[in-house]
Amino acid sequence: MEISSSFVFLRDVRLHARHGVSPQETAVGADFIVNLRAEYDISRAIETDDVADTLSYADMFGVVKREMAIPSRLLEHVAGRIAKALFAEFPDITALDLAITKVNPPMGACCNGAGIEMHSTRH
Repeated sequence: MEISSSFVFLRDVRLHARHGVSPQETAVGADFIVNLRAEYDISRAIETDDVADTLSYADMFGVVKREMAIPSRLLEHVAGRIAKALFAEFPDITALDLAITKVNPPMGACCNGAGIEMHSTRH
């Protein structure tokens, strides 16, 4: 069997954080939704059925939670920190897709969210 690509993902992780430009956003915080997809080779895990041969989504969540807890003005900055930390802590990751959505952002419109999406590859 040949697998052309494989991923571990976190979908719709909801966290409260203090990211934003205005003093109100950093004081009170807001809800954010994080979606993450990490590309890596799952062939060892398929054969061994051993958690040591896969990426732990629980450990990846720990990185996301830790980085989301550090206030930033820009979501781009938060996303960059998350991506750098994941690449540093999980050498088997070859690429990441990451989206961070601020739920109902303070911009004078009622909406489900606004945010950023990025695709990163390991150098």
